[in-house]
Amino acid sequence: MTAYFDVFIPAFGLLALGSLLRRFLLRDGAVWAGIERLVFWALMPALLVSSIASVNLAELPLGRMALAIWLALLGGTALSLLLAGAARLDHPATTSVLQGGIRFNNLMGFALVGGLYGAPGTALGSVATGLIVPFVQVVTITAFALAPAPAGGARFSPLRALKQLATNPLLLACVLGFAVAALGGLPPGLNPLLRNLGGASIALGLLCVGAALSPGALRDRMGLQAATCVVKLVLVPAMTLALGRAFGLDPLSLAVALVFMALPTATTSYVMARALGGDAPLMAALTTTEHVISVATLPLWIALVGRLPG
Repeated sequence: MTAYFDVFIPAFGLLALGSLLRRFLLRDGAVWAGIERLVFWALMPALLVSSIASVNLAELPLGRMALAIWLALLGGTALSLLLAGAARLDHPATTSVLQGGIRFNNLMGFALVGGLYGAPGTALGSVATGLIVPFVQVVTITAFALAPAPAGGARFSPLRALKQLATNPLLLACVLGFAVAALGGLPPGLNPLLRNLGGASIALGLLCVGAALSPGALRDRMGLQAATCVVKLVLVPAMTLALGRAFGLDPLSLAVALVFMALPTATTSYVMARALGGDAPLMAALTTTEHVISVATLPLWIALVGRLPG
C-alpha cells in the first residue's frame, strides 16, 4: 500500500497543486500557456526520444503490443461514435466525445509507470506512447476534417490536417526515437541531455494539467460525461487487458500498456476542440470529469493487473 501512495500521491498531488497555483498564485493565463508550449514542443519530445532510443526493439513484443493497443483504440473509437449516435449529438459534440474516448494524458502515464516500474517502465511507456499517438492523432484530426458544414469559421481543410500530423512534435519525436533505437541509440552526451530535459516535462506538465481543469464544468451534460467515462476509463482498458492477455504480452508490457490506455483524456483535447470547431464546453467537462474519476479507476486497474498470474 505504501508503494501505491508513493506513486499516486505525487501524480495527483501535482494536479491539485497546479489547480491551486492557477487560482491563488499564478493567475496569468499567459504564464501557463508558455509552460504548456515548452512542455509540448521541447520537454515532452525530449522524454520520448531519449526513452524510446534507449530500448532494444528486437527484445520487445512490439508487434503484439501494437495489436493490443490499436485494436483497443479501434474499439474505443467505435464505442465513442456509437455513443454519439445514440445520443443524437451534432458533429462538434461528437468530436469531443471521440477525443474523450480515445485520447490520453501521457504525462500522468509517465509519472505512474516511472514510479511503479522504474526505468524499464518509462521506456515501455514511451513505446506505448509511440503506438498510441499516431492512431489518436489520425482519427481525431480526420474526424474534424469530416465536418459536414463550417465549424468555428472556415471549413476545415484536409491539407491542413496532413500538415498538423506532419508537424506534430510528439509524433515526430516518436518516429525519431524509433529510428534512433533501430540505429543503436543516442551518442554519448546527448542521451543524458535529453533525459534531463524529459524529466522536467513530467512535473511541469502535470502542474499545467491541474491548472487547466475546471471544477465548474462538471455539471455540463452529466449523463453523457458518465457514459464517455465508462468508455475511456473502463471499456478501453478492459479491451487492452483482454487483448494483451490473448496475444501473450509479458507482465511488464501488459501492465504499461494497460496503464496508458486507462488514462484520462489529454487536456490538449480542449485546445483542439476550441481551435477546430468542436464542442469546447463539453470537452472541458469531459477532461475534468475523467481526471477526477481516474483517481479511483487507475489504482484499481493497476492492482488488477498486478494480481494476474505470471
